[in-house]
Amino acid sequence: MSGLEAVIGLEVHVQLATRTKLFCGDPAEFGSEPNTRVCPVCLGLPGALPVVNRAAVELAVRAALGLNCRVHETSIFARKNYFYPDLPKGYQITQHEHPLATGGWLEPEIDAGERRVRIRRVHLEEDAGRSSHDRIAGRTAVDLNRAGVPLIEIVTEPDLRSPEEARGFLTHLKRTLMYMGVSDCDMEKGSLRVDANLSVRPAGEGRLGTRTEVKNLNSFGNVERALGFEADRQRALIAGGGVVARETLLWDADAAEARTMRARGEDDDYRYFPEPDLPPLVLPPDLVDAARAALPEMPAARARRFREVLGLPAYDASVLTSSRDLADYFEATAAAAGDPKAASNWIMTDVLSWLNERDAPGGHFPVSPEALAELIAVVGEGALSRGMGRRVLDRMAETGRPAREIVEAEGLTQVSDSVRLGRWVEEVIAAHPDQARRFREGEEKLMGFFIGQVMQKSGGRADPRKLADVLRERL
Repeated sequence: MSGLEAVIGLEVHVQLATRTKLFCGDPAEFGSEPNTRVCPVCLGLPGALPVVNRAAVELAVRAALGLNCRVHETSIFARKNYFYPDLPKGYQITQHEHPLATGGWLEPEIDAGERRVRIRRVHLEEDAGRSSHDRIAGRTAVDLNRAGVPLIEIVTEPDLRSPEEARGFLTHLKRTLMYMGVSDCDMEKGSLRVDANLSVRPAGEGRLGTRTEVKNLNSFGNVERALGFEADRQRALIAGGGVVARETLLWDADAAEARTMRARGEDDDYRYFPEPDLPPLVLPPDLVDAARAALPEMPAARARRFREVLGLPAYDASVLTSSRDLADYFEATAAAAGDPKAASNWIMTDVLSWLNERDAPGGHFPVSPEALAELIAVVGEGALSRGMGRRVLDRMAETGRPAREIVEAEGLTQVSDSVRLGRWVEEVIAAHPDQARRFREGEEKLMGFFIGQVMQKSGGRADPRKLADVLRERL
């Protein structure tokens, strides 16, 4: 039924970038041998008492402030009771009725414009362990290294209306969290996980339909595909006279379908009650003030400034703010070069190409902003062609030498002298008499052929602007 719109809300679990777990001193690192980063506290052994990790609280507060939430002075930890083999205590310490923060929002760019998506709550909780069903044939293996790893859960209001919007929001959220240094948001390591709730209703109606929850979404692409599948399934079910059942679904990426994991009643009965081993979490004012002071300029605001103050196109601004390291590198280069658009062009083409070829993050380009600005100046002066500039940049990355030194040492200075250009032109015309005849008969598009041949003969050193004049004269 085309008249039914999707209504989507997201629950995003984000691992905080701390060295240790939420309630004990075990390392929170990824990739250790199974069950080697555990202790009596995260295993829930009798007599072991939890102690809150201050660094996790600081990061959680910073995240909540960056998501425009109201951070509450007092929040309360609770026990969420359920049984699963990778939950050693038989309960998870989380926050329920009194979360850390509420009432926030983000404004991602959706449908070529910014739209506000409300954040219902941000709360602290510990992670569970991990069950592996394919490690040992016919058995389930349990690794408790992740048990107790600090998380925040970010719950949105049902403000998203399409799978594409959900993916756009998640992309913006991930960028924002990484800007704040709250998490590395590495989905392959489980640092960011998404559960999605979806229902459909007649477009424009205020009342929500029956929602389902989709789990096992290990990439933003799978979030989009799973929500598209589920929206189509619910529409087809209602069109056929059926009723949507409230249930939890697992997304099977290989089969590109969602399958029922379990039916759900009105509410899951987790028998929440306040955690008796932890007092209320009372935030000292200096902690909140320090977290607010640590907030960087957010990516949306930075992209807006790049557009409005530096005069960059919207696409450039979006790409250059995709990571904080890249945005910092661009700003330093633009300031040193005195030309934001030239800096943008070099970074978006040459620098990003170098990084992508090596699968390197934005802060790992070996040429300093000041050195790149010098290369931009050399090309701008006409001493070096733009094409040759790319070669020089690669040499700068390899050797660490400055642009002018490489140009002089390797004889790469652009040739603008008409006599030298004329010799190359005559040699190329003599080698291609048929193309020269066709050009003289009116086949103007061959100019590109001749320019390419001369550039090749000159080793890329011929000034293409002067070269075109010389070619026309000789042809």
